[in-house]
Amino acid sequence: MFVLSNFIIGIGGVLHYILNIYMFIVVARAIISWVSPDPYNPIVRFLYMATEPALRYVRRILPPFSGIDFSPIILMVALFFIDQVLAQSIIDYGISLK
Repeated sequence: MFVLSNFIIGIGGVLHYILNIYMFIVVARAIISWVSPDPYNPIVRFLYMATEPALRYVRRILPPFSGIDFSPIILMVALFFIDQVLAQSIIDYGISLK
């Protein structure tokens, strides 16, 4: 049973790290948006391609606020919530199996 427990804890840990890395990518995208970066730069293109689907979904839900884009903040709050609820619940469940 301990193998299953460790496997579940590992899945929760990997999910936690993936969500944290994605939060850093969203922060980098928000910082990049304050300047006018070269749109052909591979790093800028990666940041836009990695975050635009999620940010577009949040923008559809949010009403516009006088030209200020709050979608990265809302996305980061949602990612933090998912991290605290889902990833931590998976880890806690794995610990309870031991």
